[in-house]
Amino acid sequence: MAFTAKILLLGSGELGREFVISAKRLGAYVIACDAYEGAPAMQVADGFEVFSMLDGELLRAAVEKHQPDYVVPEVEAIRTEVLAELEAEGFTIVPSARATQMTMNRDGIREVAAVELGLRTSRYRYAESLEEVLAGAEHTGLPCVIKPVMSSSGKGQSTVRDAGALEAAWDYAVANMRGDRKRVIVEEFVDFDYEITLLTIRTRDGVLFCPPIGHRQERGDYQESWQPAAMSAQAIADAQDMARKVVDDLGGYGIFGVEFFVKGEEVIFSELSPRPHDTGMVTLISQNLSEFDLHARAVMGLPIPAIALRGPSASAVILADRASETLSYAGLAEALATEGGEVDVRIFGKPNSRPYRRMGVALALAGDTDAARRVAAEAAGKVRIGYGD
Repeated sequence: MAFTAKILLLGSGELGREFVISAKRLGAYVIACDAYEGAPAMQVADGFEVFSMLDGELLRAAVEKHQPDYVVPEVEAIRTEVLAELEAEGFTIVPSARATQMTMNRDGIREVAAVELGLRTSRYRYAESLEEVLAGAEHTGLPCVIKPVMSSSGKGQSTVRDAGALEAAWDYAVANMRGDRKRVIVEEFVDFDYEITLLTIRTRDGVLFCPPIGHRQERGDYQESWQPAAMSAQAIADAQDMARKVVDDLGGYGIFGVEFFVKGEEVIFSELSPRPHDTGMVTLISQNLSEFDLHARAVMGLPIPAIALRGPSASAVILADRASETLSYAGLAEALATEGGEVDVRIFGKPNSRPYRRMGVALALAGDTDAARRVAAEAAGKVRIGYGD
């Protein structure tokens, strides 16, 4: 079989699914891995493996079996020490083993940003017990935000406004953390005007940026995003400067989702993911090259033309409201016929649902971002999930 590259994808959710499509368009052969069979990316990949990314022996066995040109993590919960060993043995980890190690845990990337690089961040403390949470809240003041050092999509995150709620927030964080580290970050609540994701692409030819993406969260998880986010030229320049410093420090090639809070003209570093970002799904309609196209090109060392915005765009999530093993979808035609802009819908193909699980996304391009947000939300609302239980 002839192919341009062999890629082992670690994690096979909706972001991985779109990455597989982009990589295969460039002639890559992709093996998708996840803890369960039938994951979204597996449905479009050339092959698949089922195992926990936290099982170091099975992780190493998959890499040694397939001998990929690139190992591409899509999830945070991975035995990163095994990736470091594999990189030392000559395998290419995307973007780098160090990047996966530093960003798998919020404490790692926070230390890089705040201590090593001196970037502006919120005040914070780490805690491994309720007593340390209480001490951390004294340092940051109330309100504060408590998050597991390892989680994704806002799981385990809560904002605490009263000291009496700290114990419940600690319990919630511990119950929803990934991996085996019982540790949280207690963080100053930043009364920001808005927050953005700056998709930053590190390539062999330099660092590139997409226009900033605004987003709104509920329960710590993204609900909608829009591009471009309204920012001053100085705020954009400051965000780009900080993002460039972080990705250059982490090394490797690929796309990074760098999150910032913005208060007036002050830009505050929040978090970073060394992979396509959920808020970046808006780029499936907004740009000439989506974040998944950009990631695939950067990973494979291919040239990237000027990133062009097609127009103001937005995404809105389609959420499940209950748990079910039998799913169906209706209303797709109505959603795609939503007036007011160009509309597209992506159904992720997840084999089961649970409350608030992201099952799809509606995309819209319109005359301005407010219109695009309205159209995307209306289209998302027309997609109805059927539960056969």
